[in-house]
Amino acid sequence: MKSKHLLILGLLLIQWACKAPMIDSNLPVDESIRLNQIGFYPDQQKIAVILNHEDAEDFVIWDIDKKDIVFEGKLATQTTKTLSGQNTRVADFSDFSQTGKYVFVLTGVSKSYPFEIQSHVNEQLGKASIKAFYFQRAGIELDKAHAGIWARRLGHPDDQVMIHPSAISDTRQAGDLVSSPFGWYDAGDYNKYVVNSGITVGTLLSLYEDYPGYFQKLELNIPESGNQIPDLLDEIRWNLDWMITMQDPGDGGVYHKLTTAKFEGMVEPHLAVSQRYMVAKSTTATLDFAAVMAQASRVYKSYYPEESVIFLKAAEKAWNWAKENPEVLYNQNVLNEAFDPDVVTGTYGDFSAADERIWAASELFVTTHNLLYWEELSDADQSFKLPSWNQVSWLGYYSLLRYQDSITLFPQEWMAVLKINLLAGARAQLEGVETKAFQSPIETNETNFKWGSNAVTANQGILLLYAFNQSGERAFLDGAYDNLDYILGRNATGYSYVTGFGSKTPLHPHHRLAVSRPDLPPLPGFIVGGPNPGQQDGCNYSSSFADESYTDESCSYASNEIAINWNAPFAYLANSLEAINQ
Repeated sequence: MKSKHLLILGLLLIQWACKAPMIDSNLPVDESIRLNQIGFYPDQQKIAVILNHEDAEDFVIWDIDKKDIVFEGKLATQTTKTLSGQNTRVADFSDFSQTGKYVFVLTGVSKSYPFEIQSHVNEQLGKASIKAFYFQRAGIELDKAHAGIWARRLGHPDDQVMIHPSAISDTRQAGDLVSSPFGWYDAGDYNKYVVNSGITVGTLLSLYEDYPGYFQKLELNIPESGNQIPDLLDEIRWNLDWMITMQDPGDGGVYHKLTTAKFEGMVEPHLAVSQRYMVAKSTTATLDFAAVMAQASRVYKSYYPEESVIFLKAAEKAWNWAKENPEVLYNQNVLNEAFDPDVVTGTYGDFSAADERIWAASELFVTTHNLLYWEELSDADQSFKLPSWNQVSWLGYYSLLRYQDSITLFPQEWMAVLKINLLAGARAQLEGVETKAFQSPIETNETNFKWGSNAVTANQGILLLYAFNQSGERAFLDGAYDNLDYILGRNATGYSYVTGFGSKTPLHPHHRLAVSRPDLPPLPGFIVGGPNPGQQDGCNYSSSFADESYTDESCSYASNEIAINWNAPFAYLANSLEAINQ
């Protein structure tokens, strides 16, 4: 009898040993299992969303290295429908916190893409999100030591930029040549735009101001690494040094953009040699410039004291020009009727400079403590508006909240209203999240799916982190995690929307640096625009539903382009979560 029991036990052990490895090695990867393809911090909420497996009940977490089941659970019984009508259920494995490399397995059915649980799970992602700006540098050769396989020749030195007839002044005439080197390529194209640089640099400077200790230690392997200046500030400086050249030294106004008349072809930078122009000054560009230079003045003061003074003087001069020219709004169609050559590149046009004025006044007040700038804010609109390139008031309000304890001049009641509006805006982003298919704040309003929807997601994450820092409410931090999970795969398309990070990532972004070198994988660390039901590019999309309106094709500038103003909030979100978890 004893030997019979031993035989049965032995057979069971053999059966278990044979079956266990099959969970990982033989089950197919199932794209209907949507989760963060990078992974999770040990103590954060961890969920997967399962599409259309109505009969599935059980799941396990499988340790790839140990080849063993380390967690078992059941799918939620409640179902939720996606915008396209697919059923979803949530699998929650938040209670599992052991570090390692795993796959999620629907028992006996299929498995997910691999993911990790690590204490620094977003460290490389965060670094790449900033290193992406190095890859966007104009006017420099990228060498193999810093760019690896993406090394390239110098393009766009911009030392012979022509004054466009729309940009003449008392000291500069049409056809004059000026030097305006450095800067970042704006997006998939090779032009440089002050307005979009404004929100980009402002977001990155704020990231440094919010987590200076983290960035004083972070190295990115850029040419300036090792110079005793934080690499993030070195990278930002490359664009600041271009922006300062966009100010007319005569009157202080700031040109709207440096651009070719038409978009260049999909060629490498050194082959894109069309004439480049300084195009018309605008109030919005000038105020964005003033805000950035005022912020830069205080951030760089301890590293570059002389440049800090230059930045502040430039900000004040720009502010004065904008006061004298409050409504010079960029209208490309009107300019093209009056001047030649016609300019048809990115417009970054705006119907109001009120929000830019708030941002500039806020940064100048924080930097100088001059009540002149406070007078511009005392009766300003304090309602919350999620930042975007054409809505920047809350970039300034974030700075006011950041310094509320160190500047005694702030009226307490006014600041209290600002904080109330911040928290109300954050709670609005979370309202109804639990009823949405992918459990992320981006889904709470279908209008969030538009051009650059992934930047909406990231900017929501920034808002939620400010709300968390102001209130300590864990729900806000969890919401920020949820939106990063969305970006990295827990979404309606199943893509990790960041090049080079995740198992299913964009391979064909609308990005001249990538398209012009088809032999290479896309440059890493760039977030693409994301689902956009407008589908303005005319490419082929597999779905018209808002959250599925994405196609990984280089023709798709509406959903698959990269842009610096999208990478900046993404860099903020990924790096701030990493800094919080130090």
